[in-house]
Amino acid sequence: MIRIVIADDHTIMREGLKRILDGALDIEIVGEAINGFEVLSHVRQGGFDMLLLDLSMPGRSGVDLIRQVRAESPKLAILILTMHEEEQYAVRAIRAGAQGYLTKESAGTQLVGAIRKVASGRPYISTEVAEQLALNIMAPNEQLLHKQLSDREFEVFSLLVGGKSITEIANNLHLSVKTVSTHKTRIMQKMGMTSLSEMVQYAVAHRLLSPMKA
Repeated sequence: MIRIVIADDHTIMREGLKRILDGALDIEIVGEAINGFEVLSHVRQGGFDMLLLDLSMPGRSGVDLIRQVRAESPKLAILILTMHEEEQYAVRAIRAGAQGYLTKESAGTQLVGAIRKVASGRPYISTEVAEQLALNIMAPNEQLLHKQLSDREFEVFSLLVGGKSITEIANNLHLSVKTVSTHKTRIMQKMGMTSLSEMVQYAVAHRLLSPMKA
């Protein structure tokens, strides 16, 4: 039996995931978390095999939370389930200690298989993510501008070039508008850019944007 804790701050998403997993006799949902604090509480209590984790939740979240979970429970399997499609998000999550990365759009058809694969000790990543990881290993000294960004800065960068306003980003990441503005300033300084247009052009050139939806 694969015992799972679902960590997502959206009730509809958690209920949807439970319905998807209902028919899997070898998977049991033993807990839920709606923020980073509850995730860490579950981790410290133990009693489960896998954390199904959303990247964006209130409080501590994203790559920082993955690292914290990994530090406190090295053997716990972590499968990321997120809206972020960009390969760089996945690369950062995997490098932080996650064993799998799945977009919510794919959950309906791939979730059960992803859980079983990660539970068996194997990684679950797309071909594109595997390619990015290989490139990082083959060319570790390649200093692309976006690789100089912290994980949070890269998250803000991706949302900015994706067309989100500072207020929308603040709401999405559960940060203050002032904090997001500070991140934007630091991103531009680190990347040597002076406008959002330059950032978008860079993102397009380096294939950092999500595919356009029809």
